[in-house]
Amino acid sequence: MKKILPALLAMGLAFAPASLAFAQDGQGPTENSASEQAAAGEDASAEAAEEGHAETPHYPLKEPETLSWSFAGPFGHWDVGQLQRGLKVYKEVCSACHGMRLVAFRNLEALGYNEAQVKAFAGEYTVQDGPNGDGEMFDRPGIPSDYFPSPFPNHEAAAAANNGAAPPDFSLLAKARAVERGFPTFLFDLFSQYQEGGPNYIHALLTGYGQEPSPQVESLIQEGTYYNPYFISGPALAMPPPLSDDQVEYPDGAPQTVDQYARDVAAFMMWAAEPHLAERKATGFVVMIFLVVFAGLLFVVKRRVWAGTPH
Repeated sequence: MKKILPALLAMGLAFAPASLAFAQDGQGPTENSASEQAAAGEDASAEAAEEGHAETPHYPLKEPETLSWSFAGPFGHWDVGQLQRGLKVYKEVCSACHGMRLVAFRNLEALGYNEAQVKAFAGEYTVQDGPNGDGEMFDRPGIPSDYFPSPFPNHEAAAAANNGAAPPDFSLLAKARAVERGFPTFLFDLFSQYQEGGPNYIHALLTGYGQEPSPQVESLIQEGTYYNPYFISGPALAMPPPLSDDQVEYPDGAPQTVDQYARDVAAFMMWAAEPHLAERKATGFVVMIFLVVFAGLLFVVKRRVWAGTPH
């Protein structure tokens, strides 16, 4: 046994250089081919990037325009006339597909309608109620305490009626949909109380139909969808253009254009999402003034109390 171990050790030392050289010869072509393939891939990527085929699209393809809204800024207020027009656009156009399950008819009194008008408006809707004495659901005219009903009985029925894409509820959409503003804009938004991202996006989306897509984007558009460069989730969406000129009649003489319709319904959706926005801003401004005055009084009292104390 003592003679066998030294012999095996000597054989291993003798064959080690040969095996190492064989291993290097076997790996050399593989490494070279891998490096060549990587270099070829980089060249192909560079060529594709030059041709514009390797660019990754970022959505939305176009940034929404920043519009002027009456409720913007620390002194913002609701334009009641605009909100009434937006309600009219929603009722005559949008309510066929979109509901507002978190907004009650009685909330419309904040838009300048009296109790009788709210009752008449709610009575135009059919609301499911029940069960009755026989344990069955039944339909009845709406009352002010009811909420805007959905045009579909459930989410699955809404998707089936709209090519597989269920229309979203309008209750909070103006707060839930917005394009993020990058640095350093969002820092100034803290002081300007910018919250108009949702209405800006809604207006841009409603007015963004009818544009021609670029060749790179056209290949990404699925059949049965509609190109819109302002859509936040892709190059196209399932909703066809909902608005057209002279579609809704305005009794107050406002322009009956797609742009005006989009502005009015976006403002109305912002009110639906946060009806107490103007009151909250007014309260916040008063609180800020109080804090500034209170801080000044504290400073004066501190100087008065410690005036005789040597420092």
